[in-house]
Amino acid sequence: MRRTRVLLAEDQGMMRGALALLLGLEPDIEVVAQVAAGDQIVPRAWETRPDVALLDIELPGRSGLDAAADLRAQLPECRVLILTTFGRPGYLRRAMEAGACGFLVKDGPVEELAAAIRRVLAGERVIDPALAAAALSAGPSPLTQRECDVLTAAADGATVADVAARVHLSPATVRNYLSSAIGKTQTRNRMEAVRAARQNGWL
Repeated sequence: MRRTRVLLAEDQGMMRGALALLLGLEPDIEVVAQVAAGDQIVPRAWETRPDVALLDIELPGRSGLDAAADLRAQLPECRVLILTTFGRPGYLRRAMEAGACGFLVKDGPVEELAAAIRRVLAGERVIDPALAAAALSAGPSPLTQRECDVLTAAADGATVADVAARVHLSPATVRNYLSSAIGKTQTRNRMEAVRAARQNGWL
């Protein structure tokens, strides 16, 4: 019996080891690569040619969502399954746009994860039902890409001038984008806007 080859991307060592061990107990699944950072995903996928990439979202170096889009473009035969602690509607929408075949939260049983790997390999789409309903009711992100870029650059409390330098815009344009993002998130200042955008999975 041919075993399904899985790449596992998870930054927490204990969680990564436990998932690899548990999946390895399945007779038809083999974990062929483990990475701790998002920028390692595509290079390791090229090396090991997995059937399924099991990706966390919040990874150092590069997000799992960005890596999912890269895998779709460069290795379209590799199916992507997002496994995250953060079941945010915005994350689900962005994962689907990036080409992911499935989206699960980490609190489910490993049997459910193994079944999801088999299902996405068979061409199905696997999405946590409660999260799917929440995503439908939440609607798309109200933020433009530029507003997201500016909020991300401002997330560490940088000055407007610093943000402007990071995103290659004028300070006046940065202020306009920040003001627009604050209005759309119905918050009082940019740090609240960043927090609200993150909670909804828009950043």
